Amino acid sequence: MPPDSMDNTIINKSLFKVESDVHGQLEKEYAARCKEARVLTVHITAAAAYAVKEKTTICQAANCLDVVRYQKHLYEKFKVETRIIAVDFASEDIYDKIKTRLAGLEIGILVNNVGMSYEYPEYFLDLPDLDNTIKKLINVNVLSVCKMTQLVLPNMVERSKGVILNISSASGMFAVPLLTIYSATKAFVDFFSRCLHEEYRSKGIFVQCVLPYYVATKLAKIRKPTLDKPSAETFVKSAIKTVGLQSRTNGYPIHFLLALVTSLVPPGINRKIIMDFNKSVRARYLKKFKKN
Repeated sequence: MPPDSMDNTIINKSLFKVESDVHGQLEKEYAARCKEARVLTVHITAAAAYAVKEKTTICQAANCLDVVRYQKHLYEKFKVETRIIAVDFASEDIYDKIKTRLAGLEIGILVNNVGMSYEYPEYFLDLPDLDNTIKKLINVNVLSVCKMTQLVLPNMVERSKGVILNISSASGMFAVPLLTIYSATKAFVDFFSRCLHEEYRSKGIFVQCVLPYYVATKLAKIRKPTLDKPSAETFVKSAIKTVGLQSRTNGYPIHFLLALVTSLVPPGINRKIIMDFNKSVRARYLKKFKKN
């Protein structure tokens, strides 16, 4: 089911700015790829959600001021209506509010792109404010995917068509020590997507899990695109071509090759390589933090 056959789009993003992979600019690029279709986009970002009629594009919002600016941009460029819903995905009591505000909207494409990671690699017991970190990571990375799917899927089933794109991470394909909770939550997104696809494919619903490596975004602190770290635009141009064809994808040919090579390395050796790398990143961060 190609994206241009959909009626609407919904795109999620967290207010947190420490996502380590691609969850910075991908949501605007996914929407931009769909802009030739008649779509409704709900973009949940920073502290807001947008519901946009007709042709649309999406940009990243870092605060409420950006939300207002983007609302103006949408009207001036596409003459669209915008609906704003203030939410914090680290909380658990936001979904009744979202459900009420989405009532009556037919969502054709749901892109679960909300994500939060560690500020730096760290041992599990040494994570700052461990109890709160556990809660936030699970609420943002896991609960949001389940609850947004719960809100949108029934209408898709009723209409016998719909697409759900869940943005996971290559960190969910292989164990990543020192990013333990993050890696585990992204593995959840992968398995949740695969199971959901099998459950609802016969009802006309296509569920895809996207597992990218690094993408050049400000959020990932990668300014210049390279062959293995493409720009968000390049990545999404590639990934969007797999919608309706692959239920599980790395989204970009070089990322697929990286995953293939990694899968050939014995798991124990792979974990040691990642552990050593993350230990060096941790040491550099703590040294810089101590100096400052």
